[in-house]
Amino acid sequence: MMIFYAVLAGLLSVAYLIIMFRYWIYWERLPQWELPLAYIAKTTVSIIIPARNEAAHIVAILQAIQQQNYPESLLEVIVIDDHSEDETASLVQAFQGLSVQLLSLADHVGATQNNSYKKYAIELAIQRAKGTLIVTTDADCVMGKDWLNYLVSYYQQTGAKLLAAPVNFFQEKSGMARFQSLDFIGMMGITGAGIHGGFGNLCNGANLAYEKAAFFAVDGFTGIDTLASGDDMLLMQKMKKQFPEQIAFVKHPAATVYTTAKEDWRSFIQQRIRWASKSSVYTAWEVQLILVLVFLYCVNIFIGLLCWPFVAGMIWWLGGQLLVKISIDYFYLRRMSNYFGRSDLMQYFLSSQFLHIAYIVGIGLLANLVKKYEWKGRKIK
Repeated sequence: MMIFYAVLAGLLSVAYLIIMFRYWIYWERLPQWELPLAYIAKTTVSIIIPARNEAAHIVAILQAIQQQNYPESLLEVIVIDDHSEDETASLVQAFQGLSVQLLSLADHVGATQNNSYKKYAIELAIQRAKGTLIVTTDADCVMGKDWLNYLVSYYQQTGAKLLAAPVNFFQEKSGMARFQSLDFIGMMGITGAGIHGGFGNLCNGANLAYEKAAFFAVDGFTGIDTLASGDDMLLMQKMKKQFPEQIAFVKHPAATVYTTAKEDWRSFIQQRIRWASKSSVYTAWEVQLILVLVFLYCVNIFIGLLCWPFVAGMIWWLGGQLLVKISIDYFYLRRMSNYFGRSDLMQYFLSSQFLHIAYIVGIGLLANLVKKYEWKGRKIK
């Protein structure tokens, strides 16, 4: 048993080191996007915001969009109210200074009809959208004044069919929120590196842009509409299959969308189960392999943490695994947190490492065995 653990620990440590080093290399190779000197906005844009019970946030995002340095004549905003039980719809209707089209998902889809409410909401909005470029974000987000210009300028310069861009947390009020922020900053590096290197399909629907024509060219969400999640990564997977060289990541802090971390462990776990639930339908073997190897690596460490007091010699292999993980994660996360101007988060690095191991193991098991979670007050299977 000890020999098996030791061999597995060594192999998984090497695999993790290679995986993370590869992400770091491709992040460094990914050029930072700058606004071209001769850039003039010419693209019509439809910003789509699905919203369910977002009365606390909807005004803030509409204000952030209103303040964009982008021609109003080229911009439309569509909010889709997803059976909200609060004042979301009335706040959108009362908003002044920005022309917003409000759609009600209840007019098209029943409150208990299916799991894919967000996809139905986005698809409904796209059918009504007039813009050449669709930009999706979430109702609990905000962004800087040049956010849209970075996305559009990249699209105009390159003709990319789908653009992912950074999403980060801000305004943390607890250690738990800071853990999520540090973890998410690391995920942004993995997202950008994977897209640039051609071996990853990660992205976030809170900051995603794609051609309306390309969306219809891949038949939208058809084939991926049985899962509640996946309006971003699974759509990217479809786009990449048809437009393999036209998927990109807009690397610049000014292209970032900001949202807040989950306030309690229950909502955090439910969110991560929702994200992980779509991993079983990834078609790229390399993505699947990375997910499996990282999960097994964390499981191996977790077993070592539980068993080392009772098994002679296990402490040395456990220590070696922790040294590898902590070292590579430290250099990687320090680079990423510095890039996004959040070096303050590194003071929580060490405690976050053990939380990271626990949640990778726990969420991985729950997402693949239980496959049930709650989202926006709905119980999803």
